[in-house]
Amino acid sequence: MKKATMTVSFDEEKLNALKMYLGQKGQQLEGELAKALDTLYTRNVPAGVREFIHMRSGAGPAPAPKPAYKKKPDPSPPPYAGAAGGGQGMGSDADVPL
Repeated sequence: MKKATMTVSFDEEKLNALKMYLGQKGQQLEGELAKALDTLYTRNVPAGVREFIHMRSGAGPAPAPKPAYKKKPDPSPPPYAGAAGGGQGMGSDADVPL
């Protein structure tokens, strides 16, 4: 794919500090920015559009899409107290006239 160049304004002192600390971890700013942009692209561009762009580039079939995040399962509803427990504020069977 053809690469594009972007220009972004950022505070110079913050940039120098970021480069220094990334360097201590053996990382480079350009690589980290590329990862961040890739993540933004994956989260915001619909899968069908990403697949179309991938096919147009002549790179062959698109890799299987990875979900951007995992949903947590819904918690179960609280168990029903039923008649055995009498329920809170409902009284018991003895209170019901026959």
